[in-house]
Amino acid sequence: GDLNQKFVLEAKGEVAALAETINDMTDTLRTFADQVTTVAREVGIEGKLGGQAKVPGASGTWKDLTDNVNQLAGNLTSQVRAIAEVSTAVTRGDLTRSITVEAEGEVAALKNNINQMIGNLKDTTDKNTEQDWLKTNLAKFSGMMQGQRSITSVAQLIMSELTPLVDARLGTFFIVDDSQELSMIASYAFSERKNLSSKYKFKEGLVGQCAFERKTILLTHPPSDYIRISSASGESPPANIIVLPVLFEGALKAVIELASFKPFTQNYLNFLDQLMDSIGVILNMISSSMRTEELLQELKKSNAELEAQAKELEDKAKLLEVKNQEVELASRSVEEKAEQLSLISKYKSEFLANMSHELRTPLNSLLILSKTLEENKDHNLSPEQVKFASTINSAGQDLLALINEILDLSKVEAGKMPVDPKGVKIAQVKDYLEQTFRPIAGHKHLEFKVSADASVPKNMITDENRLQQILKNLLSNAFKFTETGGVTLNISTLKKDRRFNIDTLSNAKTILSFSVKDTGIGIPSDKQKLIFEAFQQADGTTSRKYGGTGLGLTISREIARLLGGVIEVESTPGEGSTFTLYLPQNYIGQDVSRVIKPEQEFARPELPPQADFTGCKVLVVDDDMRNIFAITSILENQGMIVSHAENGKIAVKSLKNDPSISIVLMDTMMPEMDGLEAMRAIRKIPEFEALPIISLTAKAMKGDREQCLEAGASDYITKPVDAKNLLAMMHFWLKKDAQVQQVQA
Repeated sequence: GDLNQKFVLEAKGEVAALAETINDMTDTLRTFADQVTTVAREVGIEGKLGGQAKVPGASGTWKDLTDNVNQLAGNLTSQVRAIAEVSTAVTRGDLTRSITVEAEGEVAALKNNINQMIGNLKDTTDKNTEQDWLKTNLAKFSGMMQGQRSITSVAQLIMSELTPLVDARLGTFFIVDDSQELSMIASYAFSERKNLSSKYKFKEGLVGQCAFERKTILLTHPPSDYIRISSASGESPPANIIVLPVLFEGALKAVIELASFKPFTQNYLNFLDQLMDSIGVILNMISSSMRTEELLQELKKSNAELEAQAKELEDKAKLLEVKNQEVELASRSVEEKAEQLSLISKYKSEFLANMSHELRTPLNSLLILSKTLEENKDHNLSPEQVKFASTINSAGQDLLALINEILDLSKVEAGKMPVDPKGVKIAQVKDYLEQTFRPIAGHKHLEFKVSADASVPKNMITDENRLQQILKNLLSNAFKFTETGGVTLNISTLKKDRRFNIDTLSNAKTILSFSVKDTGIGIPSDKQKLIFEAFQQADGTTSRKYGGTGLGLTISREIARLLGGVIEVESTPGEGSTFTLYLPQNYIGQDVSRVIKPEQEFARPELPPQADFTGCKVLVVDDDMRNIFAITSILENQGMIVSHAENGKIAVKSLKNDPSISIVLMDTMMPEMDGLEAMRAIRKIPEFEALPIISLTAKAMKGDREQCLEAGASDYITKPVDAKNLLAMMHFWLKKDAQVQQVQA
């Protein structure tokens, strides 16, 4: 390997030439080796590129070897320098460069890896740049929109900033109202045209469709005549149109439309998508703020109005206080009047009760004795005397009817008249009235006809006694005031088209009418309302000529109201009158089960023909000797043994002295000890707890019977006493007492 050695020969000729050739070759080889070593050292150890091997005089193979070494060094230099240059550019931030030098093998792989790395780095940098741009501009818009108080102002601000930012050249901003209509409130480079609208309904156009679907619509390559972006220099159609919904919590707030000469990049689309959320929040805040402001203004206005009203109310309160004082004074006056009226009503009731007692007490003996004389069981009176007795009894009955009418009116006015609704056969009512008034018609030589239409139902629900009372009053008046002609009673059903001012008739399915028509004196039209008032007749001469108290129609009208009906009158003076009672077929009133006559709680048996009172001891307690005499005559005629006491105190003493007394007839109003107190005293004595006591009273007001029963009476009967009813009641209680004693024995 020592190339410094040379051939040294002492020769000539070809050998000398060969030695010289070998020495030249050795020199060339040494030079080549030195050059190659130098290039290798510079590249491999010193890192110097661009070196070349220089072998002077090399030719042939040596020249080729030198050229190959130099080519290898040159290729390596160009490749490394290319890589270094690109790397330096990348280091300085230029990511557009790439290694383009040709290479093979591992160098080629290195080149490709570096190029790929540069590409990845460029993509990452681009993405980061886009994100920075997106975040920066979102923050910019968020800050820019903060503090805005007007939707129109913020909409115009968005259009002015957003449109150029995303390389758009035209923009519109539509707000949605309560009627689901979109109205343009802001724009950018928008020109009004005939075919373009500034208002849209849902599903109308792309704006309306976007609002309906709440989704972004991207239109690429629209037709050239679709819309044009214009400037002073000219106009051109856009390449892209995007329509975006602005939502807040799913609710549509607005729609934004943008048009651009070039397609919107993905970064722009992402930015717009995120910006719409921010705009939705801002619009909602502004709307809420505006609504709050409106409410605040309304509140201020309301407060001002309330202050004015408060002042007005204060004034009114003062006035009201004065009025209240006046009302209080008036109220006190009314209370005093009410107390006076209550006292008057109490006095009236007491007066009626006392009047009833004072009238019924003598009337009791009068009716009993006159009836006894009329019956003439001993046949010791002449026919004329019997007629006198009958006349006395009839007059007494008329007086009793008058008393009953006055008491009925009092009960009606106090609202204490009971109603007993039940099934009523209309045919029986019709027959009863015909039998009752047929003799009167015959006596006055008047025609009398009772009829019922075919449409009339067989039954109705009402109080039969009250119905008969009304119709008897109407028929009695008709016969009273009719001298010639006749009286008719017609029962029919009313047509549906008739209207009444009373709910019971308006709501009734079927209405019955009872019309009483006469050919009597008639009633003037100005007197037709007056006749229904208490103690009133058409004129004074009527009362003097025909008699009567004028209470019948008043009582009839009030009873008709109790039954849910009305009475109407039609009349012509000199021709006659028609009184019509209208009633619902089915009574509509209080709970039927609760409206029961008190008398229904106790039996009213008939007197059996075989009833025997012989030897029965009766104590009659009454302070009026006339009553004692009259009742005693009835009882003794039945074989009873009668004793009497003038007051309750004597009665209690009499019972103690004679415990064999079978029954007591007790008056209620007596001096020293009244009947109620006496009955309580008797019931306290054990041996008289079950003794039959029948209360006889001339009182007939509501509550009298209950007081008697609570005091200890077994039963109750009002004066004037009907002999048959009294005997039947006595027989019932004597029989019941006998059964009790038999069981106890």
